[in-house]
Amino acid sequence: MADDVLAGVRIQPNWLDVLRAPFLQHALIGGSLVAIAAGLLGYFVITRQNAFAAHALAHIGFPGATGAILIGVPVTVGLAVFCVGGGLLIALFGRRVGDREIATGTILALATALGVLFASLASANASTTTSVLFGNLLAITRAQLVVYGLFTLVVVLVLAAIARPLVFASVDPAVAEARGVPVRVLGVAFVVLLALTITMAVQVVGTLLLFALVVTPAATALRLTARPGLVAAIAVGVALLSVWVGLVLSAVVDLPPSFFIVAVAVLLWLVARMSTGPRRGTTARALPNGDHAHSHGAVPIGS
Repeated sequence: MADDVLAGVRIQPNWLDVLRAPFLQHALIGGSLVAIAAGLLGYFVITRQNAFAAHALAHIGFPGATGAILIGVPVTVGLAVFCVGGGLLIALFGRRVGDREIATGTILALATALGVLFASLASANASTTTSVLFGNLLAITRAQLVVYGLFTLVVVLVLAAIARPLVFASVDPAVAEARGVPVRVLGVAFVVLLALTITMAVQVVGTLLLFALVVTPAATALRLTARPGLVAAIAVGVALLSVWVGLVLSAVVDLPPSFFIVAVAVLLWLVARMSTGPRRGTTARALPNGDHAHSHGAVPIGS
């Protein structure tokens, strides 16, 4: 049986032609836009210790996607509404760390139940539902590229405007708030940017593989440096490389790109981890005013 499975994995003789096909060009552009947004936000997801919240937002978006299928509207619309709405609810009910975990788990449970309900009602579109779970980068349309472009532009522009105070608020929220930094407002802005990025990333690698673009590239970069700007640049590079190499390998062997994108991202993380050796649990990070602080605990997603 193993031989039969491996026999189906072979190099496609026309893979160069596949790379020139319009659908793969769309996938390349869409995946690159997602990689840029995810790479830029990944540092803050890790610094604020919001990886679980990011993972939860992807699942919270699932009923939005299945609900959109059910009523016949674009999946991107449903994902965006539920991801942004879920993020704002978590921010509203989870200001403190303990409350945040409870709110995230509760909202996640409700969203999962709704997702199951909507998916069962929309069973005729089971293939689209599967794409939400595992991603379908090769199915990105020109219209989705326009939406992705707008989302990425919003992420880049807003992040450029709030990056310095957001770094301060993420590394040491208590000191930042004492110095007049609008920590709460920055937290909500971060949630919205994260939700928009997850909306795109879900359609590239799926709900179940989301970490490969949102967390892993930034984790790789943080193995190499603690400087926020450099971390963002390296994370974007790792995410882009993962998408590009993943798409090429997918064309070569005619298999879904999600696996290859994740595999490349994880491989780069492992290389960075092995080459840098063990790290201490508390990491010093530069603050915007030139001081340094140590990251000790989780920052609530809405703070």
